[in-house]
Amino acid sequence: MSSEEEGASATKEDKPIMKSVYKEIMYDEKTGRFFETEEECDPEDEYCVVDEKTGDMIRLTLEEKERIFLDSLQSYYISGKQMLSDEEFDLLKADLQWSGSSKVNVNRKEAKYVAAMQAYLKGEPILSDEEFDTLKRELKEDGSQFAVSTEPKCYISTGICTVTWNEDNFRQNLLYLPVGAIATILWLGLGYEILGSIVKINPLVLLLFGAYPIYTATENITNNFIFQNAKVARGPCPSCESPQRIYFGDILGVEGYDEVSSVKCTNCKTEFQVQRKSLRASTLPK
Repeated sequence: MSSEEEGASATKEDKPIMKSVYKEIMYDEKTGRFFETEEECDPEDEYCVVDEKTGDMIRLTLEEKERIFLDSLQSYYISGKQMLSDEEFDLLKADLQWSGSSKVNVNRKEAKYVAAMQAYLKGEPILSDEEFDTLKRELKEDGSQFAVSTEPKCYISTGICTVTWNEDNFRQNLLYLPVGAIATILWLGLGYEILGSIVKINPLVLLLFGAYPIYTATENITNNFIFQNAKVARGPCPSCESPQRIYFGDILGVEGYDEVSSVKCTNCKTEFQVQRKSLRASTLPK
């Protein structure tokens, strides 16, 4: 628990006991105003915790409920310890779903990823760099919201700013355009010269028959001879958020960036690195 969530602990039955430092915000339709309420939490309708000293039910904020939910998932999947009973967990999950929380749909991989991130920030990593990159790549492929941070984040303790980039599929496909255009012209020209002397043929029909050969030739020539092992990525600078792009791979046999690229922002001139597999961009430690 964070320092903002006071007194987070567990009873002898491993039930979380917490004192909320926040008050619930309610809306009064008559006056049209928001106000703080000290109403006691109703355990029949929402997830509550017990004040160890007074025994009163305490209503938590949405952020506190999300923290308990994530902590219970991490405790169960990572250490095998069950923080909440099945009934309490189901009630907490239903409460978060009713509140519209986006963190309620967390699977095992996401819980492991969150735990790894927290451990890394504490200086006690539980996964190697290879294992972390593999896990993050799998979550990105699954479209997980936990593994993709489109907004730069900076950590005061290390001075490192990070953000996750995306593949630039549009520019990636543009790499095939030069060879594709040349192959199409050659196919139409040679085909028309050879077949045109024998029989009249519509150029569109000739192009239709040549679609697969043109595609195959374009892909093989581009990938094997011009842009080898190519990957184009784009994203904001981790420091100033200025849009940047990077190309991984070789060009006409000239070696380029392979697994990690070093980039200097065109706007703020900050140097940072981008990893090919995870597309994680991060500034250098200060």
